[in-house]
Amino acid sequence: MEGSEGRESCCSPVAVAPPVIALDAEPEKVDQPKRTVMSRPGNGTSGRGITLLANHLKVSVKCPDEIFYQYSVSITCDEKRDVHIKRIGRKIIHKLHETYSSEFAGKKFAYDGEKSLYTVGPLPRHRLEFTVVVEESSAKHASESPSDNGSNHHSSKKSKHSLHSKAFLVEINYAAKIPLKSVSLALQGADPENVQDALRVLDIILRQQAANRGCLLVRQSFFHDDSRNFTDVGGGVMGCKGFHSSFRPTLDGLTLNMDVSTTMILSPGPVIDFLLANQNVKEPRYIDWARAKRMLKNLRVKAKHSNKEFKIIGLSERPCNQQLFSMKVKNGDGLDNGGDTIEITVYEYFTKHRNIELSNSAYMPCLDVGKPKRPNYLPLELCYLVSLQRYTKVLSSVQRASLVEKSRQKPRERIKVITDAVRDYSYDDDPLLATCGVSIEKQLIQINGRVLEAPKLKVGNGEEVVPRNGRWNFNNKHFERPHTLIEEDPQNRRAGPVVRVEKMFEEIIARLPGPPDFLLCVLPERKNSEIYGPWKKKSLTDLGIVTQCISPLRINDQYLTNVLLKINAKLGGTNSLLAMEHTSHLPHIQDTPTMILGMDVSHGSPGQSDIPSIAAVVGSLYWPLISKYRAVVRSQSPKLEIIESLYKPLPNGDDEGIMRELLLDFYRTCNGHKPAQIIVFRDGVSESQFSQVLNLELDQMIKAYNHLGEGDIPKFTLIVAQKNHHTKLFQASAAENVPPGTVVDTNIVHPRNNDFFMCAHAGMIGTTRPAHYHVLLDEIGFSPDVLQNLIHSLSYVYQRSTTATSIVAPVRYAHLAAQQFAQFVKFEDLSETSSGYGSVKSIGSTSVTELPRLHMNVSDSMFFC
Repeated sequence: MEGSEGRESCCSPVAVAPPVIALDAEPEKVDQPKRTVMSRPGNGTSGRGITLLANHLKVSVKCPDEIFYQYSVSITCDEKRDVHIKRIGRKIIHKLHETYSSEFAGKKFAYDGEKSLYTVGPLPRHRLEFTVVVEESSAKHASESPSDNGSNHHSSKKSKHSLHSKAFLVEINYAAKIPLKSVSLALQGADPENVQDALRVLDIILRQQAANRGCLLVRQSFFHDDSRNFTDVGGGVMGCKGFHSSFRPTLDGLTLNMDVSTTMILSPGPVIDFLLANQNVKEPRYIDWARAKRMLKNLRVKAKHSNKEFKIIGLSERPCNQQLFSMKVKNGDGLDNGGDTIEITVYEYFTKHRNIELSNSAYMPCLDVGKPKRPNYLPLELCYLVSLQRYTKVLSSVQRASLVEKSRQKPRERIKVITDAVRDYSYDDDPLLATCGVSIEKQLIQINGRVLEAPKLKVGNGEEVVPRNGRWNFNNKHFERPHTLIEEDPQNRRAGPVVRVEKMFEEIIARLPGPPDFLLCVLPERKNSEIYGPWKKKSLTDLGIVTQCISPLRINDQYLTNVLLKINAKLGGTNSLLAMEHTSHLPHIQDTPTMILGMDVSHGSPGQSDIPSIAAVVGSLYWPLISKYRAVVRSQSPKLEIIESLYKPLPNGDDEGIMRELLLDFYRTCNGHKPAQIIVFRDGVSESQFSQVLNLELDQMIKAYNHLGEGDIPKFTLIVAQKNHHTKLFQASAAENVPPGTVVDTNIVHPRNNDFFMCAHAGMIGTTRPAHYHVLLDEIGFSPDVLQNLIHSLSYVYQRSTTATSIVAPVRYAHLAAQQFAQFVKFEDLSETSSGYGSVKSIGSTSVTELPRLHMNVSDSMFFC
């Protein structure tokens, strides 16, 4: 290593005998799940044809027999046993390959930035070790920033740029072979083991290309450091536009799915400007420094006077003009004989010894950019936040609204942004892709779609309505005046939210002659009101009173209509029915008792790893109707996506699970009929979780049915509904969004599985995002046309709107129910009440607060509306 005695030269490989590895060994056999995802039974034909574009680019592979070799990468450092390689891994591997490319036999590689490296064809040896020396700017030797230990500073007349060398041990070991041919087999309808691995390697190649260009990488999206892509949303936060890219096997061959993506970053620039914006104050004297310290920790800054980058570890305890540190000065004779040590403030050091003018830092804390035991201080005004630092906290309602408003792109604008990026960034120029003969077309793929006819509706007193462009209305309806108006006592407004709610209900009970059927609550804040959760908990679980909360900025006919729709549904009314539902003409459903379920899981905000997840399942009532639902909600382990309480046997033999409640409600409301068919719509799961839904969750549902003493198991149709994907559809010959009812089950769908895209709703602003439906199991035996029309119709039965919804109503209801109950956990405050909100259960090593159950008076209410 350069500059070190007794060590080998930089990056010299260590001779290690390669282990014996059977490259062609068969993988160990494991038990296969008893249910697998069904194949496509055919394609739909109903509806009028339409020519569309999709944001997929055709990909050709001229060398499909190439093989990727995967190697595990381990990076360790002398100073630490484990290295946080996400930050420096790419730099180390790049230096290694650049210096000793001969050890790779000239092969190019793709590195995922963490623990895996891929090459086309094998490396000369199965195991390699290197010592890599990387030079970095070091705060320890940064003469322009003061430290309290005094050992780093001297006269400011001469400033030397210091570099700190670190030695890293890099081990590269063979791990697996990944044949590119698995992609070709998947395109032919097979289900090879390695297809996802091969696609992941292709994705990693594109990600590495973006990383080499200085992009911020977030999962499968990348973001360039270009201010033209930044959108200020307030609070020192910006939306940064970038691109999502992923290779997808489709019915028409391999494609590259490219889409515009957005992530949140901190506003780059002066730190003081960021703090003012973040805390919404106009002058530095109003800054909350305790809050600022929490916000700034671990952020990266550059010093304007040196252009060196540092990481913030905290703030100085005293202001810049009072914070002392020890500085050594040389004697006047110029001889380096130790000199004297003096105590000096950070402010005096920079203004007198460095001749740097500080205009507003004197009375503010300094940034500490040193080590925990070796602080290193920089005045705030000399530092600015570097670009592309992610902001992962939850956005406020104002920030979120601003982001939505500023991020909208009309269809033609979106097409142009994507095609320009494909042209400008030349993805298929990558040497690794070239080795495999991979080439990517520059234009969006043209596909065939169909537009389904909107279902007729029955509203009011049986009036028939034909939706136009996915919309209908309820004009000339009225709302009776309230019985009593009750305002909160101003003296209670300074109390905590639970106490405020208790006092308000005491006042309500005292003022009314008996329990109210309904309460309209006007909240003091429009969004995220702290009394919302306690209010809902008290009314729905303790007292059994239906409530509707509002906090309008302005009132118009549409707003009042929407509020009335919610109220009517919560009180047991039905705002609209499908005409075929009204006349019992639902194919496969009208003659066979059928239950429809919507299932979703809501998780805590990013960074809230201790907040329980909320599982919600809604079930249809009053068969043959498919418009009325009841919700059952449970808490479960944080971040757990698979629902664990569909069937929940107790030690005494009872079942306390979700399905039991819903099955009994169906039986009670359907004149003693038991469901012979169950259609399940599951939201929020990825393709990697399909098998768990198909086996673990479905097994729970069957066990719950068996527990009721039933022998004949219902037929199940299990459908996953996804909105979190990146496929967009565009009209080929028009600038507007695709019409409502647009469905695509050819071209860009999976080559084998039974999936399709549907835009049931009318996209009024921005670009419409279709719902992606995956039919995992169909024991009922729907034809493609019947199932697609049923799903389309279920997008018209959402009782709280007069428009078709982007995803089926049962899924929307499950999502709302989970969100509503999540408020009970979010605003829980046990210090203000002796009762609390629920008991605590233990799941493994995790304690989870159990949610309270709905009061019997509102158990059948569509409270989630």
